[in-house]
Amino acid sequence: QVQLVESGGGLVQAGGSLRLSCATTGSGFSGYVMGWYRQAPGKQRDLVATVTSGGTANYADSVKGRFTISRDNAKNTVYLQMNSLKPEDTAVYYCNAYRIFPRASSWGQGTQVTVSS
Repeated sequence: QVQLVESGGGLVQAGGSLRLSCATTGSGFSGYVMGWYRQAPGKQRDLVATVTSGGTANYADSVKGRFTISRDNAKNTVYLQMNSLKPEDTAVYYCNAYRIFPRASSWGQGTQVTVSS
């Protein structure tokens, strides 16, 4: 399994940008589907975006056109570029690594993103 450490969160004004990073340690990074999820206070954890080892990305409707997920298999790192941020993007953002077989899933500790209006 891999271990995940997120970074890059912070406070930004509406319309601004942030780039989150998720560095992984452990073996087999390229075999995992990597994803970003977010959880606002009092709400469930929701999918933001995922990317396969081959680079195929999938996005929640709420972030399409504003967020871009990418991965660097050589650096064992996944990124989330967030542009045109809105106050409703405020949440703790979590990185996830998911492997289908053998099944495995790992989570990072989360990084806070706060967007002020």
